[in-house]
This record gives sequence, C-alpha cells and structure tokens, in this order.
Amino acid sequence: MASSRIKQEHIKLAQTLPKRLLDFFRKYPPPVLTAQVPNWKPPTTPQITPETTTNVAFDAAQAVEPAKAAGADQHPTTYHNPFQPRKNFRTGKWYGPIYGLRKQADLVKLAQNYGVVNLLPYTIKLPEVRLQRRLEGGLRVKGTGVGQKVKGKTWERTLKGRLEERRKAMLDMPRLIQEWKQKGHGRGWKKWPK
Repeated sequence: MASSRIKQEHIKLAQTLPKRLLDFFRKYPPPVLTAQVPNWKPPTTPQITPETTTNVAFDAAQAVEPAKAAGADQHPTTYHNPFQPRKNFRTGKWYGPIYGLRKQADLVKLAQNYGVVNLLPYTIKLPEVRLQRRLEGGLRVKGTGVGQKVKGKTWERTLKGRLEERRKAMLDMPRLIQEWKQKGHGRGWKKWPK
C-alpha cells in the first residue's frame, strides 16, 4: 500500500515536470529509481593458469564473443552517464558526452527549479560540485595570477631570475673591478662578464 502511494507521488511529480526534463528522464532514467548499475565496468578476461589450460577445449563461440563469454551479460541494464565521455571497450575508441556543457547547465537549472536536481547524473554543473570547486579554488581575482595555469611569455617567466642575477652582479661589481685591474686590464681574463 505504501509503495503504491510512493508511486502515485512519483507520477504526480512527473506530470508537473516540463517536457525537456521528462524527455531526459525517459531517455536516461535515474539509477536511483531503477535497478541499473551506475558504475559497472566490463569484466576482465579470465586468468589462464596451467591447471585451466589442460582442461579447457577451444570454443568457437567464446572466440567470437569474448565479452559475452566472460560474463558481460550479467548486467544488461548498465547505466551510461550521458554527461561524461565513455569508452567502447571492444574498439577502444572514446565517445564524447551526449550532452555538452551548455545543455548540461540548462538541464541542471531546469531541474533546480523543479527540485529534482538530485535525480540527475553526475556533472560538473551540479550546484554541490560547483560549490566544492569554489571552496577548493578560493576567491580568484583576475590579474593576480592566483589559480591561473597560463605559462606567460618567455620574458615574463624568466624576468624574476634575470633581475636576481643582475642584482647579484651589481653587488659583486667592486670585487670584479678590483680583479680586472690586478690582471692587467683583461690580460689573463678567462670569463668575460655580461
């Protein structure tokens, strides 16, 4: 009786959602509400030991479909996050996310307005993730260089070291002049100062 009441509440909530969110949840139902496995990875190939090689005969079906033979069909209802890239384990090729960052942000804003943001899959556009990144990064002000990973021009990167080298040379100049005069104005001078 209680489960039917909860189902009725879910149905009533679903009827109030806009078409865009309904279409998204229809296409990618939340793993919380279904029996899908969100973080499932395909099993690795079985380890071959000397004991197993003597007892195992060659199976053509296993050679044609190794993923099926290894137990890939144990979780037929796996959940793929449409907001993140995923890898095709058969070919090794990566496919980009189905929804780009702009569409992710639009969906998150829409879900926030209707209070169903916790049903969305993980994305960097979720409010909790944004808040966590803001706390980790701190207050970054443009122009201070804090939190920036820009290399800058070569002269900008080497300026501090060159100024320090110049300062040391200026402090060492009286000793250098004395040494120059002692050696006869350049005779026997090995290292010319720059």
